[in-house]
Amino acid sequence: MMSLTTSLRLLTSTLAMSLATVPAWAEQSAPVLTLELNAAQPSEKGCRLTFLVNNNLGADLTKAAFEIALFNEAGVVDRLTVLDFKDLPSGKTKVTRFDLAGADCAKVSRVLINSATECVGSGVEPAACMRKLKTDTKTGIAFGV
Repeated sequence: MMSLTTSLRLLTSTLAMSLATVPAWAEQSAPVLTLELNAAQPSEKGCRLTFLVNNNLGADLTKAAFEIALFNEAGVVDRLTVLDFKDLPSGKTKVTRFDLAGADCAKVSRVLINSATECVGSGVEPAACMRKLKTDTKTGIAFGV
């Protein structure tokens, strides 16, 4: 018969191994829409924001648009505008640029996604674009929801 100590060691090892595999499985199966603020550069019109978008919601989006708020260096909302990302095929990464007329990139301190004004796709609920949204930035500008 197995000793109590040996049984506890075996149980502890089995539990530790099973818990180690849960996060990897959960990350792979979780549907997500990733939006990265990749660059902010001055342009002839004002400030050009470049976004990297990856649709892993499990369905094509035929229309995706977000209302954003731009904050100035004092932390005050400078403007609200809607960015139309158009169609976002499932599993595809897309780069999209938007020129914000009259905006000075050096004075933008934060970009906030206020809401999804459009989130349309077969089998996609309208709230999915906000609920399953992950944000990231490669710039010095704070970016998020």
